[in-house]
Amino acid sequence: MCDVDAVVVGAGFAGLYAVHKLRSLGLTVQGVEAADGVGGTWYWNRYPGARCDVESVDYSYSFSRELEQEWDWSEKYATQPEILAYIDHVADRFDLRDRFLFGTRVTSAELDEETLRWEVRTDRGDILSARYCVFATGALSTANMPNIPGRESFTGETHHTGHWPHQGVDFTGRRVGIIGTGSSGIQSIPEIAEQADHLYVFQRSANYSVPAGNETWDDEMRRAIKAGYDERRRLSRESGGGSPYNAHPKSALEVSEEERRDAYETRWKLGGVLFAKTFPDQTKTEAANATAREFAEEKIRRLVDDPAVADKLIPNDHPIGTKRIVTDTHYFETYNRPNVTLVDLKAAPIESITPSGVTTADADYGLDTLVFATGFDAMTGALDRMRIVGRNGVSLAEYWSEGPKTYLGLGVPGFPNLFVVTGPGSPSVLANMVLGAEQHVDWIADCIAHLWEKDYDAVEASVPATEQWVEHCRELAAQTLFPLANSWYMGANIPGKPRVFMPYLGGFGAYGRICADVAEEGFRGFEFSRSRTRLADPVG
Repeated sequence: MCDVDAVVVGAGFAGLYAVHKLRSLGLTVQGVEAADGVGGTWYWNRYPGARCDVESVDYSYSFSRELEQEWDWSEKYATQPEILAYIDHVADRFDLRDRFLFGTRVTSAELDEETLRWEVRTDRGDILSARYCVFATGALSTANMPNIPGRESFTGETHHTGHWPHQGVDFTGRRVGIIGTGSSGIQSIPEIAEQADHLYVFQRSANYSVPAGNETWDDEMRRAIKAGYDERRRLSRESGGGSPYNAHPKSALEVSEEERRDAYETRWKLGGVLFAKTFPDQTKTEAANATAREFAEEKIRRLVDDPAVADKLIPNDHPIGTKRIVTDTHYFETYNRPNVTLVDLKAAPIESITPSGVTTADADYGLDTLVFATGFDAMTGALDRMRIVGRNGVSLAEYWSEGPKTYLGLGVPGFPNLFVVTGPGSPSVLANMVLGAEQHVDWIADCIAHLWEKDYDAVEASVPATEQWVEHCRELAAQTLFPLANSWYMGANIPGKPRVFMPYLGGFGAYGRICADVAEEGFRGFEFSRSRTRLADPVG
């Protein structure tokens, strides 16, 4: 048994900063990471074309001015290798690696109600006793492998974009099939098509995607960015999505057609996911959404030569922006290549995977390599796969059986001193995850300091505060078009998962102000307690 003050699960952006911050408070901290190195999702997602959809200068730590000034990003939207190099640099610069058990997966965390300490066990037999548990397990860290009949029978190579071989994959001269056209599929398809003899894209649901409009940074641009970082960070923290951009001040329906098109054109050129936030009502009313959808569809049709293929690539099952808009590099143009075939699974679903390929309702496709770009069990997947047991023997899985319930996305009733970073009930995947992780970890550190100041052993979210917050989050979602989409925001990609819109939709800036107010009011909505061992101690 190893006794520490805090266990941090995960060595991505959130986990690394949590170890750094908690260690700066004087706590003894033990990190645990399933991978063999740091990086979190950027360690695993090495598929060709993997790239962040938040600008690299914003998708970076803000806690160290020296770090901001010394690191040079090479381009607007960084690739996976560059992001991982940045995370490696941070881990070395702040001496964080030696605080982690790598290649080690947490299997359980169980509360001792007498001492209010957590017993954390791993798949390698480690037993850790900690006062605090910080789960920085990531929103997109648990790969989803679809249960397709015959999947294990395929005799060719199979890969999942979320667990890509570190040495890469050579598709030269091969017949390749890729299942899924979410972010990882859309980003990898153009790269695979460059190599493959023939690429078959098996598409169940079309997705909206906006070209990255990527560009390389020169020294002059980097100097300008570094000189303006303070203001850029301020704008990002006050914005809706954690980047220094705000929506047009008026409704999409209040402006002239010319002004509306100019606004959409500006965001389209900016690239990627920010197109969904051009106007404040874009994902709130169908009429406003239609203006964005028509603009995007017009753009797609210009990029795809065959109108019939364009028809299949344009979504007809969700309002634009209610599924995450992908940031791509020549995705739609890839379908103009003679060696690329789009297979519409709505017209002819997959019946089985065979030893030699994929069989749909109307054809057999012979393949040498099969790629699953089928995404993740988002936001709760990693936590669901651990046995986390709180007060009265109630597991987190039981408490969340009807959908995740948190207060601020940070705390859960019945689970004292257990904190979730960028969890359900917070802006999470709808905002810049790096700034979101920093905001959460700083808040957790302040909460622990408050705990010490008041001489308590434990803090946990109260049931009333949690119920009110969950209802608030549901009300915000109900006022939008988001629940109309069968998205991973809703858990719709995982069979049997409760259909609940998981992120907080009030905006990153508004959420930050709420968290700050809660802390300022003595951590309103949280309950503080002492362990039974201390209460029984006549001295303590």
